[in-house]
Amino acid sequence: MAPSWSCTSWSKAWWSGVTRSRSSLHAHTAAALALGRLLPHLPLVYTLHHCRDEAVSEFYRHFPDVQYVAVSADQRRREIALPRCTVIHHGLDPSQYAWTEGPADYVCFVGRFSRGKGPHTAIDAAAGAGLPIRIAGATHPPDQTFARAELEPRLHLPHVTYLGPVGPAEKVPLLREARALLAPIDWDEPFGLILIEAMLSGCPAVAFSRGSVPELVEPGVTGFVVNSLEEMVAVIRPGGPLDHFDRRRCRARALQRFSRTRLVLDYERVYATAAGAPGRSRRLPTTAA
Repeated sequence: MAPSWSCTSWSKAWWSGVTRSRSSLHAHTAAALALGRLLPHLPLVYTLHHCRDEAVSEFYRHFPDVQYVAVSADQRRREIALPRCTVIHHGLDPSQYAWTEGPADYVCFVGRFSRGKGPHTAIDAAAGAGLPIRIAGATHPPDQTFARAELEPRLHLPHVTYLGPVGPAEKVPLLREARALLAPIDWDEPFGLILIEAMLSGCPAVAFSRGSVPELVEPGVTGFVVNSLEEMVAVIRPGGPLDHFDRRRCRARALQRFSRTRLVLDYERVYATAAGAPGRSRRLPTTAA
């Protein structure tokens, strides 16, 4: 996010805090921590949306009174020891996703085309399992070298269908009908939204055990956690555990853990704690990017 846009957005929230009765301010950009000192009477809630960055972590040390929110326990563990930090997983609107008990035979990958996300590994896993795979995503400038060397040749293989970037209109049916979502990540991702999008679609997420994956994916319930390409192939191939996967139960569990309603309730509790009041605050927080 551009710093100028962030500061402009947050200055609007700051002015709202000055002119209206607010219980707290909720920010999503580090610049807000410094600006928050202009309103010392208002508690500040700040959500971490990134992997650890030493310069930013050092900046956090100057703001011990902020109520921090990590999006996963793994993210919190990798960050510096923040005095006040709770974990709130992301949540989505379940009504935006659909599910079916009878999926098609393809697996899919949805995400940025980078080595860390593993689209090339997903293609190899599908080949090893004898399954078609649909690949959705795009290459960002820093990943061009990787994409040219490792991904583009694989996109022309006969079992691969390249979809390009997709929006909700394409992604919802893609996940609904997929045998599985493959996420062979090679980095410690703080949170993978596509994982819970798949779960809300009744689609099992089969992912490498990195970052937040072990706390998001419940083996046999919402997907499978694997440690290698060979293990991924064994899980997704015909005759494996996916043949009897309960997509209804997957969707139901995702509703419990990753709904928008749960997210809102969790944040209401954090706002109340930050404001120093028992129960839910009667005043609304102001939010800013």
